[in-house]
Amino acid sequence: MTKKLNSFEALANIQFDNLAPDPDPLPDSKLDFRVQELEAHFSTKGRAGKTVTLIKGFEGSDEELKALSKQLKKAIGVGGSIKNGEIIIQGNYRDQLMALLLEMGHRVKRIGG
Repeated sequence: MTKKLNSFEALANIQFDNLAPDPDPLPDSKLDFRVQELEAHFSTKGRAGKTVTLIKGFEGSDEELKALSKQLKKAIGVGGSIKNGEIIIQGNYRDQLMALLLEMGHRVKRIGG
């Protein structure tokens, strides 16, 4: 049954019983953690002059790579993708990504300028 709202007080009293929070499982909660030897690059090559940060050297399943990529993109607040086993993050966020990966326990080398 639909009620008509005549005031803001009536709007404030609406209860949503059937809405459940969207379950967003933490990517690292299901996956085994292994220390990785990673490389952090940045590049503009073949991208119409746009800078991207590349994380290379990840060894593991595609699911683990996707989970790590999602975690990094969410922490920085930017977009990106995965291609040929590399994590591609839009923009030059190499230093921030290196700090995040080091906090996670990975070993990271800075490659290039």
